[in-house]
Amino acid sequence: MKQSIFRNRTYMLLLVAGIFAIVGFSMFLTTTSWYIINVLSSPGVLGIALITATVPRLILITFGGVLADKYKKTTIMFGTNLLQALVLFCIYWLVASDSMTLVLLFVTVGVFGMLDAFFGPASSSLIPKIVEKSQLQQANAYFQGIDQISFIIGPILAGVIMETSTIATSYFVATLLVLLSALVVFPPFIKEGPVEHRGDQSTLEDFREGIAYMKSSTFLLTGIIVLITLNFFVFGGLQIAMPLLVDLLGGTPINLSFMEVSLGVGMVLGTLIMSFVKVKRKGFTSLMGLTASLISLIIFSFATNLTILTAILFFIGFSIAFVFVPFFTAAQETTENRIMGRVMSIIFLAMNGFDPIAYGVVSALASAGMDIQLILLVAGVLGMVIAVCVWFKGKAFVRAY
Repeated sequence: MKQSIFRNRTYMLLLVAGIFAIVGFSMFLTTTSWYIINVLSSPGVLGIALITATVPRLILITFGGVLADKYKKTTIMFGTNLLQALVLFCIYWLVASDSMTLVLLFVTVGVFGMLDAFFGPASSSLIPKIVEKSQLQQANAYFQGIDQISFIIGPILAGVIMETSTIATSYFVATLLVLLSALVVFPPFIKEGPVEHRGDQSTLEDFREGIAYMKSSTFLLTGIIVLITLNFFVFGGLQIAMPLLVDLLGGTPINLSFMEVSLGVGMVLGTLIMSFVKVKRKGFTSLMGLTASLISLIIFSFATNLTILTAILFFIGFSIAFVFVPFFTAAQETTENRIMGRVMSIIFLAMNGFDPIAYGVVSALASAGMDIQLILLVAGVLGMVIAVCVWFKGKAFVRAY
């Protein structure tokens, strides 16, 4: 009889570590945004600060994948979280002592983002080593669901702490959470199998091998196109559009909160369903999720009522879950363990690398006077063109697994 995934001690420790790390990370982002706007009184540099936190992470994430293949993944996760907790404590101390400056904030935020490049590839490539192949979809669904719930909890927790205490306290709590994540993945606690890839190749050669492996797989390449389309045309644009639409339609901050929660709840419900329903044609399901999210985005671009917009965001979030989980699972099922870290790092890059570009493009068009809903409509139509091309040209992807 197959063991329940909830009785898998190693997987549960990884899940708990993820909760602590992601809540801490999302608290860090929310607290930093509030600190820049309300204490440093520099709202104009908020975008630069967010880019400072994300771009170094994206640059180094492929290197993080190389390390995940060469060394114990639990060691990488433990070291990363420990160093991040140290950086967060430095930020807390500088803020509490009123010694923080914009330059110091950029430096610490950049270092924190760089370190985060190593956690994702290590944790995602560890999952296939600690759960049975038949449980991969369920394991990924729970992991993605926890991600979304944690990203909802983090900003709420940060807001409550800053409202009832101080900004420094919010940074301190984030520090404790990331430190707890490090303690949970302390290598002696987690039984990780031996490292399968310990070649004498240089880091550059290892990276080239990962790229070559991706190029040799039509399924992986098509899946990367699907992820880029989703993140550039749907997810990235929505992050900028939501606050602009709330302001345009005369809403309040609570309306923005409802929108963000609706999107997050939709994603959580979608991943929850994926944990129970066994998907056989993962490429087909992933592409269906992309198509549904693009159709929802096009409908969203015509709505002019905040309640309706909030409801549509739920369906967008719900559809997004059907893109990530099947593709993640299929990639883990078909990729050799010795190269898993590099493949997952490239997938993470496709998932997150185009968000900052989307932020910049949408912000620039909106600043130039283009209607935000027209921008979303164009994005939805262009994304749909790509999706249709994949439906007709990527038949191997549609039929796969």
